[in-house]
Amino acid sequence: MTSPPGVRLATPADAFVVGGLLFDFNTEFDAPTPSAADLGERFASLLARPDVLVVLAEAPATGEATGFGYLTLRPTPYGDGPLAQLEELYVVPGLRDRGIGTALLTRALAEVEQRGAIEMHINVDEVDVDTRRFYERHGFTNIEPGADYRMLCYLRELR
Repeated sequence: MTSPPGVRLATPADAFVVGGLLFDFNTEFDAPTPSAADLGERFASLLARPDVLVVLAEAPATGEATGFGYLTLRPTPYGDGPLAQLEELYVVPGLRDRGIGTALLTRALAEVEQRGAIEMHINVDEVDVDTRRFYERHGFTNIEPGADYRMLCYLRELR
């Protein structure tokens, strides 16, 4: 068993590390993606914003990045705090099933709760059964409280 991962908030100085991880995530699942350098440039700007945060897991012995969670916050008229969206959660493939994803999600939840978030949203592909089980194990559901039907997310690309 490995030591639990260290998880911290990323800073703009980590932008290219996070960009590289997101590039790896996208290519692992054959998703269209900008280059790692382009993603790093974007994260350099994003990580300076107060409504964006990235939690970054690092190997305790080496400090090497082992995963990340990318979150955004947005205002809502339905409560006194923002809604949090977990945009991405990724763990390096060879390091999965070691508690890194749980550590990232736990830190992400703590960070958005500290910022007053009233709810966290996560979109997961229906066919990704393992990921759905992971989030359900951590208290997430795709059924609105008091309802007996699933919530759906609709998408339309604009560019």
